[in-house]
Amino acid sequence: MKNKNLYIFAHSYWDSIPVVMGLVHFGYVLCMLMLFTYLPWWVNALTGIFYAFSIAWNINSVSHNFIHNAYFKSNILNRFFSFLESITMGFSQTMYDYVHRQHHIGNNDHIGADGKTVDWISIYRHGKNNMPEPAFKYAFLSFFRDDPKIITQGIRRLNPFLANFAVFELVSVFILIGGLFLLNWKLGLFYVAFYYLGHSLSALNGYYEHLGSNPDKPITWGVSCYNPIYNWLWLNNGYHAEHHYRPKHHWTQMKSLHQSIQAKQQEEGVKIINWPHVLGFLAKHSNKAG
Repeated sequence: MKNKNLYIFAHSYWDSIPVVMGLVHFGYVLCMLMLFTYLPWWVNALTGIFYAFSIAWNINSVSHNFIHNAYFKSNILNRFFSFLESITMGFSQTMYDYVHRQHHIGNNDHIGADGKTVDWISIYRHGKNNMPEPAFKYAFLSFFRDDPKIITQGIRRLNPFLANFAVFELVSVFILIGGLFLLNWKLGLFYVAFYYLGHSLSALNGYYEHLGSNPDKPITWGVSCYNPIYNWLWLNNGYHAEHHYRPKHHWTQMKSLHQSIQAKQQEEGVKIINWPHVLGFLAKHSNKAG
């Protein structure tokens, strides 16, 4: 629910934090690309690796929270920020919105009688024997599994304007990538390589947000990590079981939500990991929702 007492922001002035983060991220990408020809290869490698991790960070913090609670009262400002995010990370934020909402409809469900999952990015979708797909296979192949045509058709049924805007975002990204190759083929390859790595890391992040969750119980639809530094940097993305249980809950209120349902989480066996989700392969799993 929007706060009528606020100016510019729809829900909370705290949303100025992810907005500034998004702007800084966009500025970083511009600087990275402009400085490419002036920096030695090893510095470019470091900036590329940082960009890859920053894509996974943004998708699962700034971009993710924007989906569930758009930051601005103005639709124009929301569309502008959506476009900014699209250029920054090389995808359509509007398409991500649609795919992610489908994710919350299915909540990482198992394969059904029709041989499919409701959730298009369920870790079970391409698994065998009702088991999750191997983590790194899921991470590095997820990028190629989205179908922009099907996604656009789905958006168009709900909102033709947003469908056209999604196409505009995607075409703008293609123009950006094509322009980089025309300007300097090495710059184009550099961008595409770390851009792909970033989206693979984001998929890996999503994998460990659900590995060990129970798709049959709403309170156990996600896996949480309560590391305070992780949640400070990733805007409380660690409270992922809580988020799936109450997806419209504002990111600033996730800790209090956790405290209010902690006893029930412990009773139902919500999975907890001690590493950030993107590094979930290093984590030990626990049944205690603490």
